[in-house]
Amino acid sequence: MKLVLLGREFEIEVVGSTDESRTVQIDGVPVDAALARLGDGSALIRLGERSFRAYAGRLNEATLVAVGPAHFRITAIEGVRLRQARGLASAEVAAPMPGKVLRILVAEGDEVGEGQPLLILEAMKTETTLRAESAARVKRINVSAGQTVDHGDLLIELSPTSGPSAPEAEAPES
Repeated sequence: MKLVLLGREFEIEVVGSTDESRTVQIDGVPVDAALARLGDGSALIRLGERSFRAYAGRLNEATLVAVGPAHFRITAIEGVRLRQARGLASAEVAAPMPGKVLRILVAEGDEVGEGQPLLILEAMKTETTLRAESAARVKRINVSAGQTVDHGDLLIELSPTSGPSAPEAEAPES
């Protein structure tokens, strides 16, 4: 991902993950990070020894984030495919809005491809299909069909696929 802050671009990549925290690289420098979702829709983000309260939302292909008086627009780096050993486009599938889980289209352990449907969420009588952002393996499904969810609830956890021959495992030719 790319973060533009005060005219400077930062490359951010998730390189490791546990249930409690992530290791991210910011311009190649590893930083321990953790995220705790709060009841008011915000999140508490810990980067190294510092903590911040943040609000986030999606707008088209970007994620908008507000942290205190600062605000950011995060977008994917165009033309770059993630190497499998370096991580996923996103290791978590969260509810983009409050709604009801209609159908779960995958099972734990399934390997999924980029764009593959994972589950169908209904909100305000409209069905929304949530899809994998990159090739992955379904690590854990945290919801069941018929369950009501809130915005930001963690629905599905993903992990890298095991096969090195997946198309996403190769870097683009220069």
